[in-house]
This record gives sequence, structure tokens and C-alpha cells, in this order.
Amino acid sequence: MVRILFNALRITIAVGAVLALLWWFGVKMPGKNISNAAPLSPDEVALREELHSDVQTLAGEIGERNIWHYPQLNAAADFIENSFSTAGLRTRRDIYELRGQSCHNIEAEIPGSPQGAAVSQPPIILIGAHYDSVLGSPGANDNGTGVAAMLALARRFAGKKAEHTLRFVAFVNEEPPHFLSNEMGSFVYAGRCKTRGDQISAMISLETIGYFSDAPHSQTYPLPGLGVFYPEVGNFIGFVSNVHSRALLRRIVALFRKHAKIPSEGAALPAFIPGVSWSDQWSFWQHGYPGIMITDTAPFRYPYYHSANDTPDKLDYDRFTLVVSGMEKVIEDLDKL
Repeated sequence: MVRILFNALRITIAVGAVLALLWWFGVKMPGKNISNAAPLSPDEVALREELHSDVQTLAGEIGERNIWHYPQLNAAADFIENSFSTAGLRTRRDIYELRGQSCHNIEAEIPGSPQGAAVSQPPIILIGAHYDSVLGSPGANDNGTGVAAMLALARRFAGKKAEHTLRFVAFVNEEPPHFLSNEMGSFVYAGRCKTRGDQISAMISLETIGYFSDAPHSQTYPLPGLGVFYPEVGNFIGFVSNVHSRALLRRIVALFRKHAKIPSEGAALPAFIPGVSWSDQWSFWQHGYPGIMITDTAPFRYPYYHSANDTPDKLDYDRFTLVVSGMEKVIEDLDKL
């Protein structure tokens, strides 16, 4: 009996030590969090309409867009390219062949010009989102929201001077069967960046960011232990990275919380934990770049994830807007660091 009690105590202490380390290194984030979303400012009301319009174009008018719906996939690429161009940004198509079809990553860039320094190649802050949708879904939240957010941010920085190069990229082929493989548009793109020697200091992946809930137990997690540290209500926006990108994650969470009008949570966790690597930041990790994902946690909250019901009417555009508004300020501050 004594031995059983001793072993149980030893296991309890070990579990407690693991949870303490997880909290300290992966969960504890800087900055003061808030508990409730704030009302929109007049500028944010206009932003909300812009986001709604772009999500409606992608998921309502174009609809399902993937390799099986190739004309729609190309229509989405054209829409994104035209949106960049209308904002006054120069665009570039990063093209690769996949099973006999041309696939397009769409890029727009604002060249950096550091003050008081002669730098031949300023570091790059890359803001990206995939524009394809999973088979059988119009993809309003996944990932019409990410693309709409990226386009809104690009419009707001167009014409402004930046110390870092700001690069906005819409990636193709994130969804299965390309998911977490070298067929992903972001994997091809990140590999070409590495070959060119692009100095990407931060990759920010905008992934499924438009659904929020105040209902009890509306938030779940991929591992039971994570529920010890995080809310059971899905009213927050999540910031996620692998362990290698922990410093970048903490910096961005601190900046977001400095300005934020919506609750936020952060996690720097091993990439093998379900959900941590589930977007285009994974591709940049594979090539040695730091990257984070911003997400409403997708299948751990969103009841219409990867379904035909992932339509524009399911989204919370007020809180979606607050996320994008907060990220505009994050990028402004990150550019100065």
C-alpha cells in the first residue's frame, strides 16, 4: 500500500511539474488581457462592411474553390490580385504546376526603407492566408475570413512607408489532399523564399478568424490538459506557434493586448499537438522561418468547420473586425521594432 501511495504521489508530482512547465513556457503570455469585446469605432464600422463584402464575394459569389473547382479557384486568385491592384499595390503571381494545372500564390509587397540605416534587404514581415476551401465547402470562415483580413490590412498599409518590407501573400492549396505536404502553395512559396535568401523575421498566418461564442462550454481543446489553462467559452482570438517561434508569439500577443478590444489567448506548443501546425505557418517552420497562426481555433469551436454550412451568415463580423483592427496596430508596432 505504501508503495502504491508513493508511486501515485510521484506521478502526481511529475504531472504537476509538466503542467507548471507548460504554463510557464508555453501558456503564460505578456500583457493585460481583457474579458469582453468592446463596441466598434466609426472606422471599425466601415472596416466591418469591407470584411463582410470580401467574405461574401469569396464564399457567397465565387463559392467552393479548390483543385476540383478550378475555375472558381482561379476566380478567387483574380479577385485577390484585383483587390491588391485597386489598393495601389504591385502584385506578383508565384506559379507552380500541380498535376498538370497551374496554381497561383498571389503576392503584394510594400518595400521597406529603414530610417537612418543603409540596408540592402530590410527584414520582411509576411502576412498570409490561404484562399482555397476544402472539398464540399464554400469556406466563409475557412478561410474567407483570413483572406478578407489580409486584404483589409494590405489596403491600410498601401501608400505608407514602412521600415520592414511588408509582404501580403494569398496561398493556394492549403486544404487536403495537399495539407501538411510539399504540395501546399505556402510550402512551395517558403522554399523559394529560402532559396532567394529572403530575410523573413515574422510570418503571420490568418486562419479561420470569424466565429465567436459566449455560450458555456463552447470552447474545446485538442488535449484535455489544455483546458486547465484556457477559457471554456469561445469568445477570444487565439495566437498559436511552435516552440521555436515562442519569442515572436509573445511579442505579438503583448502588442495585441496593448491595443486590443477583444479577449486573446496565446500558446507556444510542440508542433505535434493537434491544431498547432494546421495552417500555412507550418510551411515556413519547415524552412527555418519563425511564424505564428491567428485563429478562432477552428474545429475546437466552430460547429460548421469543413462543412457545406460554412457560409457568410455564420460569422460574428463585429468581433472579426476587432481582431483585424487590433492586428493593424500590431503590424504598425512590429514594424518599428
